[in-house]
Amino acid sequence: MRITATVLQMIVRICGLIQIVLGLLFWSNNARMLVPVHMLVGTLLVVSLIALAVVAALAGVKMGFVVLAIVWGLVTLLLGLTQTQLLPGTAHWIIQVLHLLIGLGAIGQGENLGRRIKQTPSPALQA
Repeated sequence: MRITATVLQMIVRICGLIQIVLGLLFWSNNARMLVPVHMLVGTLLVVSLIALAVVAALAGVKMGFVVLAIVWGLVTLLLGLTQTQLLPGTAHWIIQVLHLLIGLGAIGQGENLGRRIKQTPSPALQA
C-alpha cells in the first residue's frame, strides 16, 4: 500500500504543478484553448486525492483527515466545474482567487494524507 500511496501522491503533485502553470497562463490571458486540459487534469487530481483518501482509510489514518480530503476534493471539483457561472462580471476575480486557494488546498490534502499514510505503522502497509 505504501507504493500505491506514493504513486497517488506523485500524481497529485504532478497534476498540481500542471494546474498552477496552466492557471498562471490563464490569468495572464494566454492559452485559453487549454481550459479543457486544465479541467481534465483537475479531475485527475481530485480522483487521485479521493483514491489516496481511500488508501489512507485502509491504512488506519484517522477518519477525520480522510473525510476532510474527500469533501475537499468534491468541493474542488464542484467549484472548478461551475466557476464560470459564479459572480460573472467584474467581481469574478473573487471566484478565481477562491478557485486557486481551494486547488492549492487539494494539493495540500494530498500531501497531508501521503505523510500520514507513511507514518502509520500498519502491517498492511509493508507491501
